[in-house]
Amino acid sequence: MAFLSYLISGLGLGSVYAIIALGYSMVYGIAKMLNFAHGDVIMVGAYVSFFAMTVAGVPFAVSVPAAVLVCTLLGMTVERLAYKPLRQASSLAVLITAIGVSYFLQNGAQLLWGSDTKIYPTILPGAVSLFGGQLSVSYLTIVTILTCILIMVCLMLFINKTRTGKAMRACSEDKGAATLMGINVNKIISITFAIGSGLAAIAAVLLCATYPSVYPTLGSMPGIRAFTAAVFGGIGSIPGAFLGGLLLGVIETFAKAYISTQLSDAIVFAVLIIVLLIKPTGLLGHKISEKV
Repeated sequence: MAFLSYLISGLGLGSVYAIIALGYSMVYGIAKMLNFAHGDVIMVGAYVSFFAMTVAGVPFAVSVPAAVLVCTLLGMTVERLAYKPLRQASSLAVLITAIGVSYFLQNGAQLLWGSDTKIYPTILPGAVSLFGGQLSVSYLTIVTILTCILIMVCLMLFINKTRTGKAMRACSEDKGAATLMGINVNKIISITFAIGSGLAAIAAVLLCATYPSVYPTLGSMPGIRAFTAAVFGGIGSIPGAFLGGLLLGVIETFAKAYISTQLSDAIVFAVLIIVLLIKPTGLLGHKISEKV
C-alpha cells in the first residue's frame, strides 16, 4: 500500500507541475520564447489568494477567481510592456528580459509584502480511506488531480474546436502566414499569456494548499521543475506538458521515498538528461524543420 500511496501523492504533485508546464508550453509553442517570469506569476497568485482569505475574509472559492483575474491581468501587462517590444529581437534578449522581469516581481513582492513566510490557510482537510483503512487519500490530492485533468480536457477542446484556438495553432505553425490570413498575431500572443498566467494562479492555490507557505521566491523552484516537465514531455506540446508534469511528480516522490530527499532533484534532472539523450524533442515533441 505504501507504493500506491506514493504513486497517488506523486500524481497530485505532478498535477500541479503539469498545470504550470501547460503555461510554459503554450507560450513557447506560439511566441517561441521561454517566459522564466512564469514562476513569479505563481507567487503573485499565491499572495492574492492568501490576502483575499486572511485580510478580505472571503471564502476559498472566491479567492481562486480573484487570483486568476489578477494573474491574468499581470501576464497580459508583462507581455505588453516587456515582451511585445522585443518581438523581432534575438532570443537571448528576450531571455534576459524574462529573467529581469522575474527579479522585478520577486523584489516587488518583498517591498509590498515583506520577506517573511506567511502560513497559507488550511484548505479541504480530511481524507478518503480505501481498502479498509489501509490507504488514505486526502481530499486535496483528489481535487488537484481532477482539476488538472479538467484543465487539460478544456484546453484541448479550446485549442481544437474554437476559432481562437485554431488561430493559436496557426500562429504556432507560421506567424507570417497567419498574418497574411488576417490573424492578429499580437492579440493571439496576448491571449496565450493571459491563459498561461490564469493557469499559474490555479497552480499557486493548489501548491500553497499542499505546502502552506507563502514567500517572495515561492514560484522559483516549482517554475524550474515545471519547465523541466515541459521539456521532458516535449516543449510546445500541450499533451507533452501534461504527461511530463505527471511523470516528474511521480519520479520526484518515489526518489524522496525510496532513495534520498536530498538527491531527489538530482535524480529528476538525471532522468531528464537520459530522456533527452534518447529523444531530444521530449516524449511527445516532434522535430520541426526550418528553412534557411
